[in-house]
Amino acid sequence: MRVAVSGSSGLIGSALCPGLEKAGHEVVRLVRHSETRPGEAQWDIAAGTVDEAALHDVGAIVNLAGENIGQRWTASVKRRAWESRVDGTHLLAKTAAQLPSRPVLLCASAIGYYGYESDAPLDESAPRGAGFLAELVEAWEAAAEPARAAGLRTVHLRQAIVLSRHGGALERLLLPFKLGVGGRVGSGKQWWSWITLDDLVSAYLFALDHELEGPVNIASPEAVTNEEFTKQLGEALHRPTVLPLLPLRSKPSSARWPRRRFSADSASCRRSSRRPVSRSPSRTCAAGSSRHSLTKLGPWPRSTRRRARPV
Repeated sequence: MRVAVSGSSGLIGSALCPGLEKAGHEVVRLVRHSETRPGEAQWDIAAGTVDEAALHDVGAIVNLAGENIGQRWTASVKRRAWESRVDGTHLLAKTAAQLPSRPVLLCASAIGYYGYESDAPLDESAPRGAGFLAELVEAWEAAAEPARAAGLRTVHLRQAIVLSRHGGALERLLLPFKLGVGGRVGSGKQWWSWITLDDLVSAYLFALDHELEGPVNIASPEAVTNEEFTKQLGEALHRPTVLPLLPLRSKPSSARWPRRRFSADSASCRRSSRRPVSRSPSRTCAAGSSRHSLTKLGPWPRSTRRRARPV
């Protein structure tokens, strides 16, 4: 199958594309530069254009594109996060609906949909939570409506925190730990749901080949509290974890949209508590814990000491 992938140079895309090729698929990387190489197709979110000729026979489109939200949530970052996800998804969904091959649309999403505070297990039927990230995820998923309206199978993979030695959400956590000043975030009692990069790639491959549709929670069966996560990471790195990490602060933004402060949203996100579960074993891309290569957190922190390998 020919599979088009946006965001192919990011953390997930850099692992997924080789995984797709290893599984026998032909990957078409959607890129923003105008001079494309073999195996690439140009697209431009701002201009609303996609090289449809290069995608005419694809069997699937995987949408991973989006501004990195692991940074200070200034007004400009929020705007880019919104436009890159919502506008980009709408463009690809509209394009997919017009292709004669009627491709499957797999879209990255996030457990941020459930908001900041919930200690109870939440399946895909749970309502949207509060906060900027929840609003963003709702709009992000809604942007795929052109594909759904055309009858295309559309899947939203609501990803938990991705654990990888190659970067991602935890890259900023490792530095204070290695300097000996790592610690819990806030009270440490909040639940942190997670998924390894390898298992996330397997989830995308599973979703590609199975009749999943709609939102699907992608997380390890074993969520841990931030306190336990901190303890295990500190032990793996042989560093103390006595002092809590202090929340970052910033001055209020003068921009009119969106009217939120970084210290209110981003810090709340880091202190958030979420325990996503799947409605039934058949709906999770891992199809039960037996398909996870790592179901417990324990072994993973020790791998952070290994030398990073290219993906």
